[in-house]
Amino acid sequence: MPRCLSLCAVLLCLGFATPFAAAEDKEEGWIRMFDGKTLEGWQAAEHPENWTVEDGAIRASGPRSHLFYKDGDFTNFEFKADVMTTPGSNSGIYIHTRFQEEGWPEIGYETQVNVTHTDRVKTGSLYNVVKLYETPAKDNEWWTQHITVKDKNVVVRINGKIVMDFTEPEGVTGPRRLSHGTFALQAHDPKSVVYYKNIYVKPLP
Repeated sequence: MPRCLSLCAVLLCLGFATPFAAAEDKEEGWIRMFDGKTLEGWQAAEHPENWTVEDGAIRASGPRSHLFYKDGDFTNFEFKADVMTTPGSNSGIYIHTRFQEEGWPEIGYETQVNVTHTDRVKTGSLYNVVKLYETPAKDNEWWTQHITVKDKNVVVRINGKIVMDFTEPEGVTGPRRLSHGTFALQAHDPKSVVYYKNIYVKPLP
């Protein structure tokens, strides 16, 4: 086996991305949502200073704020991001939402990002819908949060492990439901510092 392929195989076994990962994602229909350098394509509501780019990752910190993805409207999709929390931090990834000038987003669902914050609802939960009190995610370590939405079903995987599988009942009305929209990341409170990188979406039929 050529040395390059052997090295790539070792890196994959250890959970590292290889130099071929970006090309593979492109072939499979994944759209890169974050360029690793700027917040181009994103719009902050409330406290835009909470959002910075640090070492190739989006850093969320400070009082309540949400960073909305501007480029697209999604119904069925796969979304994935590498996430890292610092101890005691809280955040979230909103799906099927839309830009809102202030307050907690009222449209769509929030998939929780929280390992050791005092809120008992942990990473992988569908906030206020499916509550998980344990999570395989760990502070100060990157994990991949993978969200799949297909019709009325939402599945959340943490590092490839399904932690939440929810099918929305028929007849749900109001803004807190599956429909269509964009994504938003959350800065929860002044004591929380959370990082996001390698953010991709893949539209599904």
